[in-house]
Amino acid sequence: MLPLLVLSWLISSVAGLNHVLSEQFINELNSLNSTWVAGRNFHPETSHNYLRTLMGVHPNAYKYLPKQKNILLGVEEIPESFDPREKWPDCPTLREIRDQGGCGSCWAFGAVTAMSDRICIHSNGKMNAHVSSENLLSCCYSCGFGCNGGFPGAAWSYWTKKGLVTGGTYGSDQGCQPYQIQPCEHHVNGTRLPCSEGGSTPKCHKFCENKDYKVDYNKDKSFGASSYSIKRDVKQIQLELMNNGPVEAAFTVFEDFPNYKSGVYQHVSGNALGGHAIRILGWGVEAGTPYWHVANSWNYDWGDQGTFKILRGSDHCGIEGSVVAGLPKL
Repeated sequence: MLPLLVLSWLISSVAGLNHVLSEQFINELNSLNSTWVAGRNFHPETSHNYLRTLMGVHPNAYKYLPKQKNILLGVEEIPESFDPREKWPDCPTLREIRDQGGCGSCWAFGAVTAMSDRICIHSNGKMNAHVSSENLLSCCYSCGFGCNGGFPGAAWSYWTKKGLVTGGTYGSDQGCQPYQIQPCEHHVNGTRLPCSEGGSTPKCHKFCENKDYKVDYNKDKSFGASSYSIKRDVKQIQLELMNNGPVEAAFTVFEDFPNYKSGVYQHVSGNALGGHAIRILGWGVEAGTPYWHVANSWNYDWGDQGTFKILRGSDHCGIEGSVVAGLPKL
């Protein structure tokens, strides 16, 4: 008698489907009765290689972490849960989910979304900017290899040294350099084009690609006043989130994760797909399980409206070991 996982893999292979995205694998994950529920996020014919290309944290990223921030001796009481959208309701970017398309640009998206949040937070809601993922992805040569993977820490360092212009999502006509890589249809039914492999890195342009945007390229830039990493310590990460806003972090994605729908994710089955960068928003506890609340960059129809919860407190999948951030220069 073949084990259920092996049998489902054989059935998926014969059908030409990606086993990781098969109904059999999803059912197997749910039969394990973990703290989370699996479901359909990607079309079952989406290739395994495509999933791997989304994991854009280069294996050498740990070498490019900025200097660790001094430990906060905060006397603040850490609440059981924290949601930045409640603390800073005047900052709309906190509610936004972007889409990296068929490009390993998660390292850039985790950075610019947290930067955008922090510009609003530290200006007391007076400044609302969409920092351009396009500008960072295409022009930061010290950040790695564009769509083929990069270094989250280097992205924050680049912001402090070179600055970044504004730019919204694909087709948004927002800012100086909107994202040029088209969102694709991760989900089974939808209006976007099917996901395809091999998204190439856009060319670096030192001008505003949005012809309707009337601000000069150099005058449009925002800069970071500082960049730093946070000690692998739950309380230090919590104090940073409470005081300064969302951070960027990276973790190892396993084959079960693309099927996340709800609950508190913890790895239960499958091999590693690669390193993935995301934006940690806050934290909480669900049914006795502590979690980080995290924004992904696979559009709103993935997971729980584009977000997920992941086990907090045990550096699960490395989520607490490479947290980076910075403060904006206002």
